[in-house]
Amino acid sequence: MDPEFFEQLAMPLFDSLYNFAHWLTGNRVDAEDLVQETYAKALKGFKSFQDGTNLRAWMFRILRNTFLTSRTGLMARNTLSFEEESEEAEVRSAQVVTPESVLLRNENQQMVLDALAAVPVHYREIILLCEVEELSYREIAEVLSLPIGTVMSRLSRARNSLRQMLAAKQSARATV
Repeated sequence: MDPEFFEQLAMPLFDSLYNFAHWLTGNRVDAEDLVQETYAKALKGFKSFQDGTNLRAWMFRILRNTFLTSRTGLMARNTLSFEEESEEAEVRSAQVVTPESVLLRNENQQMVLDALAAVPVHYREIILLCEVEELSYREIAEVLSLPIGTVMSRLSRARNSLRQMLAAKQSARATV
């Protein structure tokens, strides 16, 4: 297959792949390396890609497999960082900005990020693929090499786990 054709199809996925890689690695540099390696592997194996199949799921699967076989993936980091730029953009876009509203929003956002970081990686990746990347159950099943029923049950358990963590953090915050 033509590298230009690959570029035309694969480059629109860059931001989604980078975001997922950043969540998995918890580090900007590692995420950039992971995405670069993903594109290199995908380009090299593009001749084996079957036209008419889901390129997005194929690329996410390469990224995930690359992460799992990398030194970073095997360490299974549970810490996450987020960019200050996105926080500032959200603060600026708020309709009524008061110091109190900014503080509450940042606290709530941090609480969700902390809870998501504490969820085991196999739950975190399923939540991210479904809720952030908006992949269908079928696409998630392709990316993770799981049956759709397993995807649905893991997603349910992941959401419950996240809900319980947030409830515990909320009650702990209320008692302080």
